Amino acid sequence: MAAVGGAVRDDESLAALHKALDLGVNFFDTADVYGDGHSERLLARLRRERSDKFHIATKAGRRLNPHTSGGYNRQNLTAFIERSLKNLETDCLELVQLHCPPTSVYYRPEVFGVLDELVKAGKIRYYGVSVERVEEALKAIEYPNVQTVQIIFNLFRQRPADVFFAQAKKKHVGILARVPLASGLLTGTLRRDSAFARDDHRAFNRHGESFDRGETFAGVDYTLGLETVEQIRPLVPKRQTLSQFALRWIQMFPAVTCSIPGAKRPDQVAENARAADLPPIPAAKMKALQKIYDERIKPGVHHFW
Repeated sequence: MAAVGGAVRDDESLAALHKALDLGVNFFDTADVYGDGHSERLLARLRRERSDKFHIATKAGRRLNPHTSGGYNRQNLTAFIERSLKNLETDCLELVQLHCPPTSVYYRPEVFGVLDELVKAGKIRYYGVSVERVEEALKAIEYPNVQTVQIIFNLFRQRPADVFFAQAKKKHVGILARVPLASGLLTGTLRRDSAFARDDHRAFNRHGESFDRGETFAGVDYTLGLETVEQIRPLVPKRQTLSQFALRWIQMFPAVTCSIPGAKRPDQVAENARAADLPPIPAAKMKALQKIYDERIKPGVHHFW
């Protein structure tokens, strides 16, 4: 049985962050709830230890308990921002994203008005949203000051490319492709008997028990996902890993600003970073990948997100 997940030591996390900078990575995505702010504090430490110029995006909203639309108000959002400012040891946050709020939040202009006030106050420079569904993304970019949308997009989640990408490009909105490796499915390293740590969402949220089901394996049934990976594997060129191939596929869509794969160790960072230097995927392979998605994955996930 292969064990997956579990705690990560600070020295290992910092080594991964330093490796990313060494390889030219200049954008890091975090959130105030990752390690209850510990992730933000590690990035602040990285900034102290390195002179390299890099950018940090964080998120706000998931500290709410319960996580309700009404909690997205001036008092709470201001408190979340102040806490992130302290964690990141800065006077102004570069990019703050609403952290997958309830759908009704996107229909409350006053929430985005609060963010505009925080920009005017110099607390944040830009703001965006992290969404679960294409419909939320389309609604979010109706607000003129939404600069970025973070959305799940990968070989197993292709609906954003249907409608949203064109609209985002038209409005000059940046797209951050999150969960680009479908919670590890698209690394090709998971097996039927892979065991996940008890606090790993891949162990407890496969059917949406704790939060949106689409966050775990992009909403794809685990066994189906493993079987589909085996269909994709023959298309991966020699001297490329499946992870690199999956990340290069995302780069084939010009509307995407960047993808944000997670990495716990320096070797994972290095593997992911190499995807940026790979040649384009040939049209025939893109067509083959589309066929696999249409036949295997699309019926079960496309209409949900």
